[in-house]
Amino acid sequence: MSINLTKKQKALLDYISGFIEENGTSPSYREIAAGIGLKSVASVAEHVDNLVALGALRRVEIDTASGGKKTKALEVVDTSYPETTALFLARLNTCTEEESIILQQAANILHLDLAPSTDEIVDEEYEG
Repeated sequence: MSINLTKKQKALLDYISGFIEENGTSPSYREIAAGIGLKSVASVAEHVDNLVALGALRRVEIDTASGGKKTKALEVVDTSYPETTALFLARLNTCTEEESIILQQAANILHLDLAPSTDEIVDEEYEG
């Protein structure tokens, strides 16, 4: 499922995702502001709130290294639903034209990206 994001929201989400990948924990609002060039922590908070409302971010509580205590963190939500997309694509290969129209409409409602990825296109060309 694809979510329409502004450039700033996309930059914020990419920054958080990269930070978590590199550091194993989510960045603070101050780190996010510095990382994407925002002057205000309040702006970060507003963008985070909007991304949480859109379902692209989730607030979670995690255990701290000192044990016993919990701290708040951000978690990037995978909105691609690869299993659902794979099921739609498999069914599209064997369905009637009428069923295909219905599946495409359902995919649009769910914001599923049914276009093959570049890797899939390369694999198909190599096999064929």
